Amino acid sequence: MLSQNTIDIVKSTAPLLAETGPKLTAHFYDRMFRHHPELKDIFNLTHQDSGRQREALFNAVYGYAANIDNLEVLLPVVEKIAQKHASFNITADQYAIVGEHLLGTIDELFAPGQAVLDAWAEAYGLLSTVFIDREEAIYQENEAKTGGWRGTREFELVAKTPESDVITSFVFMPTDDQPVATYQPGQYIGIYLKPDCFDNQEIRQYSLSGAPNGKTYRISVKRETLGTVSSYLHQQLKVGDKVQLAAPSGDFFFRSEVTQPVALISAGVGLTPMLAMLESIKDSHQAPVHWLHAAENHRQHAFGSQVEEITNTAEGVSSHVWYREPQGFKADFDGFMDLSQMDGAIDWQNTTFYFCGPVGFMQHVAKQLKEKGVSESQMHYECFGPHKVL
Repeated sequence: MLSQNTIDIVKSTAPLLAETGPKLTAHFYDRMFRHHPELKDIFNLTHQDSGRQREALFNAVYGYAANIDNLEVLLPVVEKIAQKHASFNITADQYAIVGEHLLGTIDELFAPGQAVLDAWAEAYGLLSTVFIDREEAIYQENEAKTGGWRGTREFELVAKTPESDVITSFVFMPTDDQPVATYQPGQYIGIYLKPDCFDNQEIRQYSLSGAPNGKTYRISVKRETLGTVSSYLHQQLKVGDKVQLAAPSGDFFFRSEVTQPVALISAGVGLTPMLAMLESIKDSHQAPVHWLHAAENHRQHAFGSQVEEITNTAEGVSSHVWYREPQGFKADFDGFMDLSQMDGAIDWQNTTFYFCGPVGFMQHVAKQLKEKGVSESQMHYECFGPHKVL
């Protein structure tokens, strides 16, 4: 437990952190990478360049300082970050490096004096211990599963299938011919890539886009115009190529009772975790399942035929699709997703909602759900990349 003196000092620095903003984490990352360039093989440099990772870290540091006297409110965020760190195979030694440069950053930016630095050292020590212990538990859980492993494991690409103009599916099978661990529908795997054309190793997490089968993993990736990894996967990775994968992780997954009505809401490539959920529950769920998906147009609408087949054969499953630009190809609705068009079909107060897609889309969905009287406890969502609170 932290001393009251440490709590008081750290909490008193929260306004200063808020005033400084992401400048704090920009200084931290620049400092750390200057001393430890090898860490560029772990951190997503695309998110570094865009500022998204720096913003996410700042929010985490500020949130810790502001809530240090009530750490229970941070537990959901701790689990989300720990699951992500497990996919990166973060180690205790790396926490020590982060701590060194966080304290160095605070000292260089604010020169607060030894008492403040000591308080932050104690506070960071507690927080890092929480993460190290939780991540070690995740590593052990993954390793103990049938078909599980710790660290990374070699897989071969055995199928590569275009699903739309911008989304392609990749199916991986382990090269050791052993089973693969099951996972909760909605979770992701980490893929580690270091081809000659990359300056550094790149690690990405992609949602598993199908029901568990014990033999292979499937991801479905959108090709981003400036995406280093997505472009490589789409244009250069070939069937027969080998990659390293981390075990499935993630705190966003289907967890509703079989008698609970659910709605699976997505836009674009955000349908990938939803598809894993749909395929996993289609034959067993005993309450209505509503599939709501938004796509730019028919050319960018992935898995349409698969979802249609499920809705035609699985009792209680319905599908509704929006095209922002129909371009002569009719969906159920045109324009942006308007949930009022589902009035009468969805019992808003008694349904659990899972949603994923671009942050703006999810904010749009969350706003509409709140207007329908849906409680926050009924909403579960996943952000691709650094987490944001909707």
